[in-house]
Amino acid sequence: MKQITSLICKSTTSMLRLVLLGSLIVASPLFAQDSDHASHAAPAKLVQDVRQATRQFLDVNNAVQAGYGPAFGCVSGPDHGAMGIHYVNGTLVGDGLIDVKHPEALIYEPVGNKRRLVGVEYIVDAATWLKNNNNTPPSLDGQDFQFVAAPNRFNLADFFELHVWAWRDNPLGAFVDWNNQVTCERQ
Repeated sequence: MKQITSLICKSTTSMLRLVLLGSLIVASPLFAQDSDHASHAAPAKLVQDVRQATRQFLDVNNAVQAGYGPAFGCVSGPDHGAMGIHYVNGTLVGDGLIDVKHPEALIYEPVGNKRRLVGVEYIVDAATWLKNNNNTPPSLDGQDFQFVAAPNRFNLADFFELHVWAWRDNPLGAFVDWNNQVTCERQ
């Protein structure tokens, strides 16, 4: 009798574990986020601020109306993933300022004839910035900008830049230049 009771107890425990596991599998999709745009579990404050500032640019037509235009084609690297198509606002690039609410470039991934906003890039001329800021390199909300020397692929003078992948997760980090989750293959 003791063996039967023990067997029933073990069977009940095993069935209970299976039911709990099954409920987790069924509930998992309920916690999944929209994959059309980024799904950050706990995004950095800067990522949240960029999302808030650029929400209107999810529609690329709004970006064009705000003075942004495509430049450089779709930027990709054979072993680094891609950046996408940069829609640049020349006025903002030339103003020598960095403002989280006004990124100099919006980055779109091509999907056929459509464009999907995946991130932004803050860009400032190095000589202008250093002259106006006591030779201190720029940072935004604690994120240091990268220095890009001339000559570079964009044929620009020395500049500082910071990518923020606010609308597409980047497995390498929200502030890394290249994103393996972005592709130029669907244009």
